[in-house]
Amino acid sequence: MEVTISRQLASKWTKTNALLSNPYIARHIPHSRLLNAPNLRSMIARYGMVVVKPVRGGGGIGVIKVEKSGSSYKLTHKFSTRAFSSFEGMMRALNASRLKRRYLIQRGIRLATIGGRPIDYRVKYVKENGVWTYRSMLGRLARKGLFVTNLSRGGTQMSAAQGIRRSLSGKLVGAKKREMRHLTNAATALLESRFPGIGQLGYDYGIDRNGHIWLLEVNTRPQ
Repeated sequence: MEVTISRQLASKWTKTNALLSNPYIARHIPHSRLLNAPNLRSMIARYGMVVVKPVRGGGGIGVIKVEKSGSSYKLTHKFSTRAFSSFEGMMRALNASRLKRRYLIQRGIRLATIGGRPIDYRVKYVKENGVWTYRSMLGRLARKGLFVTNLSRGGTQMSAAQGIRRSLSGKLVGAKKREMRHLTNAATALLESRFPGIGQLGYDYGIDRNGHIWLLEVNTRPQ
């Protein structure tokens, strides 16, 4: 079995902008902008919750949740949550924690949960002998107290069917798995046309409490 030697694309921003060119895929991508103070202020005002993440990186490392409640702001990183009475104070703390790396802001999605813990899905799609093949479709349940679901951060793995059944409804399992496959097929065709040489992709999908599927991230070095 020959697995294609895969081209790497580290920048989340590059991949996001490529995918936004397809209107079908774009409906499933959370609003994203590069991190600066005006962008963060406007997105928090619009959504109430956002996630900021390094433009380059994975494994949930450096991912921070920012929320606004009334006139105060909260920063959550790993198990720690800090409250700030002003946007400026929160921004100073955020800038200190990101160590001058480029970050992007992504609309916060209120994912469906199991026992209060958010769950998302990793779809691994690999090119073998010139043909794209599904390797796995798995649910990742966040460790209690965390909002990131990465297994390297203590998340629990389960089948996608089990995750959808337990967080939403057993009646939705078939439809949601089909929808994730359709999105994966469309996104892969677009990315391969734009970036020839890719051969391994890990798609991270979230399903919100209303059952809408969101494409949260695409990895070219899926673990």
